[in-house]
Amino acid sequence: MVDEVDSHSVSSGTGDDDGSFFDPTKFKILVIGIVAALGGLMSGIDIGVVSGALDLFSREFHPSTIALSWVVSAMMAGAALGSVSASKLAQKVGRKRALICGAGVFVVGALGCSLSWSIPSMISFRVVMGYAVGLSAFTAPLYLSEIASEESRGAMISTYQLMLTIGIFVAFLADTYFSYRGSWRGMFGFAACPAALFFIGVLFLPYSPHWLVMKGRHKEARRILMDLRNDPLEAAKEIQAIRQQLETKQEGWSLLRRNSNFRRSVLLGVALQAMQQLAGINIVMFYAPKILQAAHFDSHAQMWCTAIIGLVNMLATFVAIGLVDRWGRKPILYVGFSVMALAMGVLAGLLHEGMAEQASQMIAVFVLMIFCAGHAMSAGPLMWVLCAEIQPIQGRDFGMSVSTLTNWLANMGVSVSFLPLMEAFGASGTFWLLAVLNFIFIGMTYLYVPETKGMSLAKIEERLMSGVKLRKLGR
Repeated sequence: MVDEVDSHSVSSGTGDDDGSFFDPTKFKILVIGIVAALGGLMSGIDIGVVSGALDLFSREFHPSTIALSWVVSAMMAGAALGSVSASKLAQKVGRKRALICGAGVFVVGALGCSLSWSIPSMISFRVVMGYAVGLSAFTAPLYLSEIASEESRGAMISTYQLMLTIGIFVAFLADTYFSYRGSWRGMFGFAACPAALFFIGVLFLPYSPHWLVMKGRHKEARRILMDLRNDPLEAAKEIQAIRQQLETKQEGWSLLRRNSNFRRSVLLGVALQAMQQLAGINIVMFYAPKILQAAHFDSHAQMWCTAIIGLVNMLATFVAIGLVDRWGRKPILYVGFSVMALAMGVLAGLLHEGMAEQASQMIAVFVLMIFCAGHAMSAGPLMWVLCAEIQPIQGRDFGMSVSTLTNWLANMGVSVSFLPLMEAFGASGTFWLLAVLNFIFIGMTYLYVPETKGMSLAKIEERLMSGVKLRKLGR
């Protein structure tokens, strides 16, 4: 067992405002955020790897459409299980150890997939990988929200989604490399490498001050906050705020039953995560080669175009990180859902008309890139930010668990139904449906989503519990 605070976890910093360009304290927080967000890299690697492996795996094992859908969706089933257990684990052993556990389990699952001997064995190890992803998807944003200062909270949590998109892009590149060698096993074996890096990196992270205070270790929490804020007064205020928050006992079902305001925040978290997945991003990420196949691209062109789509997806996430604490949450969501609705409508029209011409094929790739950019700059990172902000302290672990579970269940439902929908209604009809859903989400954003930019978690909670309308919780 790792000691709670060691020489690697906490080091002294200067961070004085001496006018120099380099701020050691901010740099330290940046490094911590990047390492913790590597949990998103694991999820992205998994999404990207299975996208490229499907065709090669199918050639060897000849699965039915339903079986192939479950090879993809088994990860989400495991992630749902991981998200359910994440709250208790993160509370009992701490956010840091929960992340270490997730990284180790992912390595086992990835290596197991690379050695799979049948469709059932592949599905089983995909569930193992999914458990690790679900555990990390709950714990990493929670850890980031507890490490970050108020003014950087949105950007810090968005770093998780950035790492997810980087993971997808890196996996797409690996898929392209291994596709020339016909090795789906190499694709899954590669996925274990970033998880091993994450495992090592988390060992050197500080423990969450929030969790340390929860366990009565106030001196250690103060020492870490001094290191992260470099301001004794700020650290003392934050410790006091955490202690006041923790005076309220963590509750789940009992609070949900008796408190209508908590039910509102939980239902909003469920809606936000469902919107993120029903927008259709993981359909594109999981099945991009098959979508491009419908557009008459050959196998290697499918892989290269998929890699380019992954690159655009990654770069667009920087837009969200740069704007989330300046523009606010709602304006970015309006832009994102509008772009996605338009892109899916155009793609549906192209597929309906047929794409035998090279110009139409290039337009299809461009439209997919625009769609991914719209999601990566908006719903991708911002739903995680909002879900971390809207839950009251006494029900935060429960609320985040429910919303994270919803994310994986919606993800699984979308992924397992996509190929059957394509067979039943055709590619054009399926993408028209996605266009309509994204249009509906614009209205839902206006009606229910609050603007939380620059607001403290305590203020958001106060307004929620006093019965203020959801969309007016913020500014």
